[in-house]
Amino acid sequence: MKYYSIRFKLTAILIFIVGFVIYFTWFLNHAFAERYYIASEKANIVSTFQEVKNVLGDSDSQTMVNEELEQISNSTNIKMMIAQSSDYYFSQVVIFSNLIDGSKTYEEILGYLDQIRSQVILGREEGVFDEYMARKRIFPGQADGEEDNFVTLIQKGYFVTQLTDRASGQKGIYLFGFTDDNYLIAMRVALEGIQDSAEISSRFLTYTGMSGILIGSIIIFFVSTRFTRPIKDMAVVANRMTHLDFDAKVHVDTGDELEVLGNSMNQMSEKLESTIADLKAANLELQKDIEKKEQIDEMRKEFLSHVSHELKTPIALIQGYAEGLKENITDDEESRDFYCEVIADEAQKMNTMVKKLLTLNQIEFGNQQLNMQRFDICQMIRNKLASTQILFAKKNNTVVFEEKGPVYVWADEFMIEEVFSNYLSNALNHVFQDGVIRIWFERKEKDLRIHVYNDGSLIPEKELEKLWIKFYKVDKARTREYGGSGIGLSIVAATMNAHGKKFGVSNQENGVDFYFDLDCGN
Repeated sequence: MKYYSIRFKLTAILIFIVGFVIYFTWFLNHAFAERYYIASEKANIVSTFQEVKNVLGDSDSQTMVNEELEQISNSTNIKMMIAQSSDYYFSQVVIFSNLIDGSKTYEEILGYLDQIRSQVILGREEGVFDEYMARKRIFPGQADGEEDNFVTLIQKGYFVTQLTDRASGQKGIYLFGFTDDNYLIAMRVALEGIQDSAEISSRFLTYTGMSGILIGSIIIFFVSTRFTRPIKDMAVVANRMTHLDFDAKVHVDTGDELEVLGNSMNQMSEKLESTIADLKAANLELQKDIEKKEQIDEMRKEFLSHVSHELKTPIALIQGYAEGLKENITDDEESRDFYCEVIADEAQKMNTMVKKLLTLNQIEFGNQQLNMQRFDICQMIRNKLASTQILFAKKNNTVVFEEKGPVYVWADEFMIEEVFSNYLSNALNHVFQDGVIRIWFERKEKDLRIHVYNDGSLIPEKELEKLWIKFYKVDKARTREYGGSGIGLSIVAATMNAHGKKFGVSNQENGVDFYFDLDCGN
């Protein structure tokens, strides 16, 4: 769909209106100006006739009369002839005329005045007025079907008509009248000047109209540009808003409805931005809740799968040895005691694994809140080493811990003790016979890194990242031999993640080094 700019539409409409007004004015001038001028001249010639009557009635000096009449003629551009009726038929005396004496026009007008004298003035004096009223008289300029100029002359004392001079062929407006003092008055205004003026006026209006349209179009273009600029700016802002870009604002300072509209758009933009931000925040929370739910479901499935797998072997052993005891497979007391020891040992392993699983589950699901406190990590390690000293003696291991206390850290003491216990148990289970377990601190700005190293076999590099996965075992046979479940390091990972601290493992030259960080800042 093709769109036209509002500036183009506004310019076109205004140019059309201006053009129509100018054309309509030209049409009225062309069609009615001449008629208007003629009607105006007729009214002017009647007014001049009344003024001449007053001059003739008020002045006694013929010289003064002539001067005043000449002045009136010059000011109104009306030619006139004034005659005074005598007591004889076909006899009148011209007392004033600014027509050329002896010309055909002069003689023609004089003849018209003589008809008025003989038919009106003398008829009125001799009492034959009704006879002439009843007779149809055609005065100059009267056509069949028009009002009888004779009747008009008798009723008003004058009549106005348009005539064409027989002598010159020029058209003119004529007034013929008489006064109570028996003055005969004829006035004439040439129509050529009126027609020329009307034609010149029409032509001038055409030129000025075309110039007006051209100049007006230029002015309208710039005015419409200024007027539509705020609307275009608002259209740009609205388009950016459709693309959720709410940084753009409308800047309109027109003091009218456009400014109100611009401010409303800015308020709407801010409201939309706020609403969409709230919706995005709510959507993000919802997405997190969904992901958390999916993660929990996945963890539950994984938990059930691993638990069922890990419990399968001890349950099978317990079931097998229990059935052997029930069926009296062996009769000697020593074998029966062995069966009972296996059942008790497997039950103890299952109990330990379940407890660790519960602990891990609480940490991963966030059910176990951190109890942050400041404590001496050296004292905690010494206490733990003292309680497990008998285990190191079985394999003739040497434990090296040379840190001098106290060294204070911020953490959940109970959970960190569980982390260290898992590292220590892991080191004890994998250290070589007569091997060394070494514990030391590494200070890193505001953190303290605790290392637990044991002499032993290196862990394949591809297996290092998998150690923290629940139930993952590098050597499943050896792990079962010492009762490992593959959960201890998962508890370490969950605990350190809850604290937001780093942990990890690396292979050294003759063994494996596990570490974790704690906050030691004041």
